[in-house]
Amino acid sequence: MTTLFSPLQLGASTAPNRIFMAPLTRCRANAEHVPNALMAEYYAQRASAGLIIAEATMAIEGNSAFWMEPGIYSAAQVAAWQLTTAAVHAAGGRIFLQIWHGGRACHPLLNGGAQPVAPSPIAITGDEVNTPEGKQPYVVPRELRDDELPGIVAGFRKAAENAKAAGFDGVEVHGANGYLLDEFLRDGANQRGGPYGGSAENRARLMFEVIDAVSGVWGSDRVGLRISLLNSYNSMIDSDPIGLATWLGGRLNDFDLAYLHVMRGDFFGKQKGDVMTPIRAHYKGVLVANMGYTAAEASAAVAAGTVDAVAFGTGFLANPDLPARIKAAAPLNPPNPATFYSPGPKGYTDYPLMGA
Repeated sequence: MTTLFSPLQLGASTAPNRIFMAPLTRCRANAEHVPNALMAEYYAQRASAGLIIAEATMAIEGNSAFWMEPGIYSAAQVAAWQLTTAAVHAAGGRIFLQIWHGGRACHPLLNGGAQPVAPSPIAITGDEVNTPEGKQPYVVPRELRDDELPGIVAGFRKAAENAKAAGFDGVEVHGANGYLLDEFLRDGANQRGGPYGGSAENRARLMFEVIDAVSGVWGSDRVGLRISLLNSYNSMIDSDPIGLATWLGGRLNDFDLAYLHVMRGDFFGKQKGDVMTPIRAHYKGVLVANMGYTAAEASAAVAAGTVDAVAFGTGFLANPDLPARIKAAAPLNPPNPATFYSPGPKGYTDYPLMGA
């Protein structure tokens, strides 16, 4: 029987188990978005994951949405990320980098006064962004012109090249959680006309162009994609998420990806539905599920074949040895939300190992 501890082929990579580490923004980079030795320690501690998917990382300069998140657009960032990849590999792990554009979730105070960009001039509501001047409301983004979109694609391609130079094993394209590619994909944020608006095919066009560009660097068998068709985070909604899941699940077969990473629900519980079943029915590749899985539920889902692997977020955040704990049915360290985004090692690299 397939279990969480069965190996899994991910395109050109082999995961020794099906307990993946989900990408988690932790805001431990420096003010120039350069990663550091503390981050290398953090990821190396978690090298027993079947696959580590490193945090959302800025593909293109000037698109910060979290203040202290890392980037992959400069030589200094590439050199600094090499500390992390070398540490993870020395510990026997595998690590993909999630490459990302914040879109309308960016803020002028984080980007030298620059107005954020998006498919349509619709602001995020009901939340605020952390900035050097404290919490601030999101601003109305500038609508990207069609002739600007090749530059976005080129930025992702360069980020993929830099990720390869930094020693990663592959990349995950961030198409989830209300950031730029997701904003184009879902019709609540994309209300433009033309070749990048209207139909599902048009709304997915930018995402597909990015996947093609990144696959040209890595080969598609070292590229993953993350989507979140139900998640209302960052004021996101789609008029037909189940229909979109059904269509997208089939359409993504054209790309021969290493895996498809699906967030199954909504952080806020506003949007309900089952996107996993239609995606599993139509997508023929490796399917990684995420969002609120217990170890028991993950084990049952993998055994039943409804998913191929499960990515754990806060479980891995608080338990660097999560696979060993699951295997031993050992208690888990509880995560401390107060230190999710705070600087330094507290709540980052100081969670104890099993038996410590």
